[in-house]
Amino acid sequence: MENNNTLPTTLLVGLLFAGGVYALAVLEYWSVAGRLAWARPVRLALKLLAREEIKPRQRDAVFYETAPVLLLAAGTLAAAVLPWSASTPLLSLATGALFVNAAFAYAMVALVLGGWSSNGAYAMIGGWRFLGQLLAYSMPMVMALTATVMRAESMVPVQIVLSQRGLWNIVYQPVGFGLFYLAALALAFLPPFDLPVAAGELAGGAWADFTGARRLVLRLGRLSLVMSLAVTITVFYLGGWQGPGLPGVVWTLLKTLLVAASFFGVGHYVSRVRYDLLLEWSWKYATPAALLNILWVGILLLL
Repeated sequence: MENNNTLPTTLLVGLLFAGGVYALAVLEYWSVAGRLAWARPVRLALKLLAREEIKPRQRDAVFYETAPVLLLAAGTLAAAVLPWSASTPLLSLATGALFVNAAFAYAMVALVLGGWSSNGAYAMIGGWRFLGQLLAYSMPMVMALTATVMRAESMVPVQIVLSQRGLWNIVYQPVGFGLFYLAALALAFLPPFDLPVAAGELAGGAWADFTGARRLVLRLGRLSLVMSLAVTITVFYLGGWQGPGLPGVVWTLLKTLLVAASFFGVGHYVSRVRYDLLLEWSWKYATPAALLNILWVGILLLL
């Protein structure tokens, strides 16, 4: 493990990530309301902080307090190994791709804990729905990442970016990109895979019994998760920092925001998908397609 955690690098990555999360909050509202409101995230944060904290009487206190922090951790841990340029990963792990996947797994723990600890029917159903989605998206996501690692012959994210010098993975393995993109939507419980927190059906689902500052941390956690997933797609499929003219970090930021905007755009135009249908489609079509993608990349590497 190589530690690149110098103060300027930490500050740069922190500022880029925080600025990106703020921009995502603006983009998410734009996808719903059709207009950009740059001050709205600040107003909403202040409103949640000032709101009265209402806690379920029979909650599990430890897990109830832990769930929002875990979701925030899931959204930010991956950022430590994802490079914005050749010199900006805070940690250069030999198992970086595996670490990214493991960091995202905490989102499942956070949603299930949040739903279960509230001791409420809506919240508990929302948590179990997310667990059902996990069974659907996890295998295609892992196998899609495996194919990018095969091409780079390394799990280090910087090496995966460098392996795309001549041709980005979105072209080299489009099936893997499509599978990872859909899995990312399900992992971030964004529409059309937002049944775990469906406001109209479950009154907020796994988030139903969180208010005030805890609700704010959950929202920050979800936006951080979306941001990390968008950076992951940029690094693993869109050539990372590579691009003409502009500095590498600018290219990474532009690609990341474009991916995140597409996430919100898809949710605006596509109808919500039931988690049981998602599970059925995953095992019937997505998992076999992910296996064929690995076979395809293997054949290309042997030619």
